[in-house]
Amino acid sequence: MEVILLERVAKLGQMGDVVKVKDGFARNFLLKRNKALRATKENREKYDGMKADLEAKNIQAKGEASKVAEKIEGRNVIVIRQASETGQLYGSVSVRDIMAALEKDGVSLNRQQVLLDAPIKTIGQHKITIAVHPEVEIHVTTTVARSDAEAERINRGEDVNSRQEDRDAAAEAIAAAGEFFDPEALDNRDEQEAAPAEEK
Repeated sequence: MEVILLERVAKLGQMGDVVKVKDGFARNFLLKRNKALRATKENREKYDGMKADLEAKNIQAKGEASKVAEKIEGRNVIVIRQASETGQLYGSVSVRDIMAALEKDGVSLNRQQVLLDAPIKTIGQHKITIAVHPEVEIHVTTTVARSDAEAERINRGEDVNSRQEDRDAAAEAIAAAGEFFDPEALDNRDEQEAAPAEEK
């Protein structure tokens, strides 16, 4: 089906573009949400008549969206979840969770504005794209942690996903390697081996 876009649609086109899309996408998304009109002769004439009004509304909405974008650009929201020692979440962090975390900071968004390809399933920092307007996209960081203290450690850049036993074993291995390759320890061993030979 061919449609005339009434606003910019990501990966599809700009306002006024006539694009060919699948019938289901047109009916269930573009037409239903007033993002497009069917590309008929009557609708083309209708679009030409309302083009100036649409562009004026778009410019106004884009200006308001830019102000909102300035407030939330680069924000870091924290989501606390239970997770295994390796950092795998027992559940996941979805669009709804990110919206709730932003609402605590006084930012109200709808589901379509939070662009999350798949739910977050691991501890750590994740960059999320937010489309406050079809032409204004910003990024916020979502820190997923088991506690507020762990979130602070993640934000400082610490790796919290490796287990404590693994870190202890690694420290012991480094210490043992240091002793094994310590030149003074080798010199002492040579002297001890040479001493009994001289006594004979």
